[in-house]
Amino acid sequence: MQVAVRGLDAGYGPVPVLEGLDLTVPSGTLAAVLGQSGSGKTTLLRALAGFLRPTAGSIRFGDRVVSEPGTFVPPEKRKVGIVPQEGALFPHLDVTGNVAFGLPRGSQQRVDEVLDLVGMRDYAHARPHDLSGGQQQRVALARALAPEPDVVLLDEPFTALDANLRHRIRAEVRDVLREVGTTAVLVTHDQEEALSTADLVAVMRDGRIVQVGTPLEVYDAPADLGVARFVGEAVELPAIGLPAQGSPADRVSCALGDVPVRGEVAGDAVIVLRPEQLVLSCPVPPPVAGAEGRPHPGRGVVREASYHGHDSVVRVELHDGSVVPVRVPGGTPPPLPGDEVVVGVTGSGRVYPA
Repeated sequence: MQVAVRGLDAGYGPVPVLEGLDLTVPSGTLAAVLGQSGSGKTTLLRALAGFLRPTAGSIRFGDRVVSEPGTFVPPEKRKVGIVPQEGALFPHLDVTGNVAFGLPRGSQQRVDEVLDLVGMRDYAHARPHDLSGGQQQRVALARALAPEPDVVLLDEPFTALDANLRHRIRAEVRDVLREVGTTAVLVTHDQEEALSTADLVAVMRDGRIVQVGTPLEVYDAPADLGVARFVGEAVELPAIGLPAQGSPADRVSCALGDVPVRGEVAGDAVIVLRPEQLVLSCPVPPPVAGAEGRPHPGRGVVREASYHGHDSVVRVELHDGSVVPVRVPGGTPPPLPGDEVVVGVTGSGRVYPA
């Protein structure tokens, strides 16, 4: 069921949090609302759930208006399932009792169905304190799905899990939601979580949605410099456009040399690259004939190298004083601090006004 939010204003007392927010989540889509703390994503979730009454704008679930001036459907009538942080299971009830809570009598078959769906049927009579964090989140998801909601809302449900378990559980949750075809909205501040889990990413800032797109679109083509900085690691360098015979510039000159770009360049700009676009050459090639006294594009000195197993991150100080991170694949010994290297670029960058 499609979720459509139009011109939404909401806040707490006289303090506005959401202002003119627009968002469309197509039916059957898992959308991640990604934003920093204080951006308004939890306020949006509360408005969708019906826990907070907006002051303007509308919310529709399919053809049904659940909030607009003069109309407000309370939470218990919205057909919304909620997966909160840390599961929030009732400690005095077993798994079956938690999933059945709020369902009509005689719903055991439905309880068994959703426990099978999340792989928790064998734990039907276990108490929450007997379950791991990941198992508790599966039960919380089963409880949210049991009433067959139109929309599932997930409020940063993986933050309390350790890193390895977090990766596995969010993949399982994504697969379950896709299997049942329920429209879902996940709010998170974790860029990796949003990019790896969601079909659609909505980046939120200062109470508004500033970009909506697939994970690839948001990462590869950020709408502005703020999005580029927030979604993934951004390598930023001052740049000057290089127009070709009166045409708009499709290349810029920066400390890494002349680099192809996407986007319009008008005078001074900032080029944004991702660390995986940068490659190291070592040893440094000899100077080009006739270029004595000019710095070699991309030439620099290694200041730091950190090993992560699957790769290493090497920080290189370029000739203009800029420091750029370069990812070196695992299995390749990284250069050492003090080594001279040349940093090259693969692909193209994005440019933004300086």
